[in-house]
Amino acid sequence: MRKCGILLPISALPSKYGIGTFGQEAYDFINFLQLAKQSYWQVLPLGPTSYGDSPYQSFCAYAGNPYFIDLDLLKEDGLLNDEDLSCLNDAPFIIDYANLYKKRYNILRKAYYNFLHNKNYPKNKISLDNYIYENKTWLNDYALFMSIKSYHNDVSWQYWKPQYRYYNQKILEKYYINHQDDVHFWMFVQYEFDKQWQALKNYAHQCGIEIIGDVPIYVALDSCDVWANTKLFQLDKELKLIKVAGCPPDAFCEKGQLWGNPLYNYKIMKTDHYKWWTNRIKKATQLYDVIRIDHFRGFESYYAIPSGDKTAKNGKWEKGPGYSLFKAIKEEIPNIRIIAEDLGFLTKNVFQLLRKTGFPGMKVLEFAFDDDKDNMYLPHNYIKNCVVYTGTHDNMPLRAWFHSLTQEKKHLVREYIMLENDDKICDQMIRVALGSVSDLVIIPIQDYLGFGIESRINTPSTINGNWTYRIEKKYLSSELALYIAFLTTLYKRY
Repeated sequence: MRKCGILLPISALPSKYGIGTFGQEAYDFINFLQLAKQSYWQVLPLGPTSYGDSPYQSFCAYAGNPYFIDLDLLKEDGLLNDEDLSCLNDAPFIIDYANLYKKRYNILRKAYYNFLHNKNYPKNKISLDNYIYENKTWLNDYALFMSIKSYHNDVSWQYWKPQYRYYNQKILEKYYINHQDDVHFWMFVQYEFDKQWQALKNYAHQCGIEIIGDVPIYVALDSCDVWANTKLFQLDKELKLIKVAGCPPDAFCEKGQLWGNPLYNYKIMKTDHYKWWTNRIKKATQLYDVIRIDHFRGFESYYAIPSGDKTAKNGKWEKGPGYSLFKAIKEEIPNIRIIAEDLGFLTKNVFQLLRKTGFPGMKVLEFAFDDDKDNMYLPHNYIKNCVVYTGTHDNMPLRAWFHSLTQEKKHLVREYIMLENDDKICDQMIRVALGSVSDLVIIPIQDYLGFGIESRINTPSTINGNWTYRIEKKYLSSELALYIAFLTTLYKRY
C-alpha cells in the first residue's frame, strides 16, 4: 500500500527549553501530520548523546535521551514548579548542548527529589519499581555506568579507577550499596523518558501515525554497552581498541571516514545466536513501529581500520555476520518491520543479502543525477519494495543541494524532473518522489518548506555545528499541512 511520511528529529521540534521534547509541541506535530494525511513520522535515534552531540554516539543503546523529557509534563505531575524552571534561558532556534548539559541534569535531580517526597510516592514507587524490574537486563548496567561516570567527573570508562574499569559484579554491588540514591536517579530518568514517550507514541497511533526509528549499527566506545560486555567487542586484554569502524576513501572523501567506534566480535556473538542484538532490536520495537537499521552494508562486510590510525586509508573489509544475524532476529521477532539503510559502497553480496532479508532498501533522489541512466537512484529504476527520500539527515536540504551542483548537473536535473523554474526545485523533486512506484516515501520537513543550508542537520566527517537545527513553530502551519495533504492524495499515498 502506498504511504508517505515526514522526517523530523525530536530534538528539532519547537520548544521553550532549548531542545525538542515529548511535550505539547510534539503532540502538535502529530496533529500536523494527521492534517497532512501522513502515515509515518521518522525520527533519529532517541539515545542519550555523548561528546559531539550525535545521536549515533550514545552512552547506551537501550536508554533514552534525558533532554527529551518534557519539563512542563514534570510540572503537571507536581515534580517541578515555576521557580525550578526560572533559570532556563535557552536559545530558541538552535540547540546549545553545553547549556543543556550544565543545567538540565540539576533540574531532573530536583524532579527526582520531589518524586521521592511527593504525596503520591507510594503509588508512583510501584510504577517505578515495575519499570525497573521489566528493564533490569539493561537498566541496572546503564544506571551504574552513569553513576560511576559521574563519580569520575564524566571521563570515559577507560580512564576510571581500575576496580571500576573492569566490570566486576561484587565491586559493583558494593558501589550500589554506597550510592543507591544516585543509581536510582538514573533509573528514574529512564522511567520518566519511557512514560512520556509511550504516551506520545500512543497518541500518534490514535491519529493514525506510526513511528519510524533509527538503530545505529555501532555503539560508542564510551558506553555501558561496551563497558559491561567487553567480550562482544574487538578489544585487547587491557580493554584497548584493536580496530575501529569507518568507511574507505571515495570521491566524496579522499581520506575516508574514521568513525572510531569499536567493532563487534561476531564470532563470540554467534555462539548465543546473537542474543545481544536480538535483545537490542526487541527494545527498539518497544520504541518504534518500524526500524531503520543504519549502515546495512556493514552486516555483509564491515570496514576495519587499525586503532590509532589518523585516517581510514589503511582499513580493510572484513566479513560480517550476514544473513545469520537477521535470521536470529526474525526468529525472535517474527513480525518485525525493518528498513535497510543500504547506502554507501555497495557490492553484489550486499544486494544479495538485502534480497534474502526481504527488507526494503533506500533510494535517495539527491544521489540520482550523474549522467548514468542506470543509476539506481533515478525513479525509473525503482522497485515497489523500497523507501524513497529526497535526502536524509546527512544530506543537504534540497534547495541547498541544487544550488551546489555544477551547471551540467543542474541541466540534468531540470531535464529529468521537467523543471522550468529553479525556485520550484523542492516542490518538483517532492512530486517526483511521491509519484514514484515505491511503497513508501519520506520527506524531510525542510524540503517541504524549501529551506536552505542553514537547516542542514548533519555534515558527515565534520565535528562542530551539527545536530543543532530546530524548526520554528510558525512554519508548521495548517496551510502547509493542507498542501502536503493535497500532494499525498494526488499521488494516492493516503
